[in-house]
Amino acid sequence: MMLLFKPSTAHAKRSKPRPYQSFSESLLLDSIEATESFTKKWISQDHLSACSSCTLSSIFSTENRVEGRKFVDVINSLQYAIQGVTLVNPESHKLTRAHNLLSTAMKHLEKEFYRVLKSNRRNLDPESVSIRSIPSSNVPKSEEADIMTDLQMIADCMISSGFENECVRTYKKIRRSIIVDSLSKLGFENLSFGKIQKLDWESMEKNIKKWLEATKIVINNLFDGERILCDHVFSTSPSVAESCFSEITLDSALTLFIFPVSVARCRKTAEKIFLTLDVYQTISNLLPRIEEIFSYDSTSAVRFQAADSLRSLGETINYMVAEFEASIAKEASKSVIPGGGVHPLTRYVMNFVVFLADYNESLAGVLTESDLPLPEDYFGGDKSDVGETASTVTTRLGWLILVLLCKIDTKSRIYENVALSYLFLANNLHYVISKVCKSNLRVVLGDEWVANHQAKVCQYLEKYEKVAWGEVLTSLSDDGTVVLEDNVAKERLKRFNEAFEEAFRKQSGWVVPDSKMRESLKDSVAKKLTYVASLFYEKYHVETWEDIVRYVPKDLGNYLSDLYLGTGRTCTNVPSVKPTESGRSQLFESGH
Repeated sequence: MMLLFKPSTAHAKRSKPRPYQSFSESLLLDSIEATESFTKKWISQDHLSACSSCTLSSIFSTENRVEGRKFVDVINSLQYAIQGVTLVNPESHKLTRAHNLLSTAMKHLEKEFYRVLKSNRRNLDPESVSIRSIPSSNVPKSEEADIMTDLQMIADCMISSGFENECVRTYKKIRRSIIVDSLSKLGFENLSFGKIQKLDWESMEKNIKKWLEATKIVINNLFDGERILCDHVFSTSPSVAESCFSEITLDSALTLFIFPVSVARCRKTAEKIFLTLDVYQTISNLLPRIEEIFSYDSTSAVRFQAADSLRSLGETINYMVAEFEASIAKEASKSVIPGGGVHPLTRYVMNFVVFLADYNESLAGVLTESDLPLPEDYFGGDKSDVGETASTVTTRLGWLILVLLCKIDTKSRIYENVALSYLFLANNLHYVISKVCKSNLRVVLGDEWVANHQAKVCQYLEKYEKVAWGEVLTSLSDDGTVVLEDNVAKERLKRFNEAFEEAFRKQSGWVVPDSKMRESLKDSVAKKLTYVASLFYEKYHVETWEDIVRYVPKDLGNYLSDLYLGTGRTCTNVPSVKPTESGRSQLFESGH
């Protein structure tokens, strides 16, 4: 017994407990008792003895949340105490008891982690998480924020206690199923390239539209929300956050962006270009978000796949535009458009190009230059360097229209009547300009292009008037100084009547579809006819030639009222007008 009180100096130094060691074991004992108190209250005895999954109640339910967080604090204190004793006295028998208790608590915490994830699927829906991350969002955040905080506390506790694998396994299992279910609800179907190739265009169109609707939601909400949740829950373990996010989203994200590549590889026809552009534009607009959300090295495949989709789609779009251009050049119909109206090819091509112009921004990153240069004066002014200064979209769309106009010029030669060919050219070019002015094409091509081509319409109309009405106008023309013999003058008037009626007859079936251009053209013709007729009537006092006079100069415009409507009405259908006594005073009014 004396030895117990009078040990050797060395033995005394070994056996005398150090203050810190005594404190560590005391702290460990307190932590064990506190943890046991919680486990007795919240975990059944069956669980303690047989690791049953049965629990008395959920410790992280809304009404018990405070207790749940205390439980995590108690476990953290136990873990801290275990570490302290392990450092100073790794042989302490209290450590075995503490480790067994920690294992029991961790198994329960793992189940609570699962329960919180599972029972709050709606509150933790990635879309909801993403929306709540927006500062201006009015969505109530108290309950959801508490849930996310609970998950973060549990995850931190499990990872720091050496139960990272259990925590991550549970998290991935629940969250991956949510992503898959969400994609399914959005109607996105993972089709192989072989299946896509077999789809008819109507079915293909439906699948592309589903993809377009789903992708915006998936990127902006689903994947974004999942990234936010992963980063929050595993905020103290970035590597764990990356691992979880990558495994949860990678397969779905790759599948999402493999679909556009399959679309790009399908049979390429002009009617598919706009949906293809929609797919390209969607990915292009979302690319900054894709790069931000999938910024991890482990998710680089998603970024590369999205970029590869854009490249494939871009090549396809260029090919489609080239094919469309070739189809214009190859159009070989020989049918004559009645009355010189707008050719169906003009309508088709311009509607196509107008829609293309709506994708101006997307096309800027897609279209390549045409192999052939545009004419130096194509855009008006002195733009000899238009190929260098104008954007690719401007030159490419301008080139498509030029190919159309060249084809229309070729088709104008089908008409045997030269005047009608000029009217055909004017009608079609005017239609092209009107489509440009009423769409985004005006922004793309510019005002100078419009002015330049409007001038060409005027030139066509001037040539039309000269050919169509030239003989009528020259029949009454003279040098103004020579006075014709009455019989010669009468013959001139007869020739005018015949020429006018013949010109009217020929043109009665001709059309000018645009009402403004139609009225302008009639007014121009009427003014020229009225001017020439009035001078002649005044010069030769034709009021005495009642058997010859058929038309009053100032009323010539009225005779033209039905012209350019394609009615087929002839001048004989219009009542001839002979001067009456009351009308003689007006007969020689020039009206110009």
